[in-house]
Amino acid sequence: QVQLVESGGGLVQAGGSLRLSCVASGRTGTGYAMGWFRQPPGKERLFVAGISRSGDITDYADSVKGRFTISRDNAKNTVYLQMDSLKPEDKAVYYCAARPTYHISRSFPALAEYDYWGQGTQVTVSS
Repeated sequence: QVQLVESGGGLVQAGGSLRLSCVASGRTGTGYAMGWFRQPPGKERLFVAGISRSGDITDYADSVKGRFTISRDNAKNTVYLQMDSLKPEDKAVYYCAARPTYHISRSFPALAEYDYWGQGTQVTVSS
């Protein structure tokens, strides 16, 4: 079992920045690809960004490319999502997810591919 705890959400004006963090605990010895998803009010949960076990492969939804950056610090069991140039449509609950994998350099964009989820952190962007 792996436990994921997100932090860093909050209220920010359009054009501003936030950095989300996700700390993993438990059976973190197994390699995990990590991902960030978001769920706007009344809508489905969608992929935002993914990162491979090694951190050398990243993947982004088209809606956030060039504005968001995913990274990880394996020594700290932490994955980050740097969000810049935020827009009102970025408002959502953001979830961190982990998938155990033997692939070192592969990211996973599909929600169904992840086994562990955090509780989510709210991001609100005012116009």
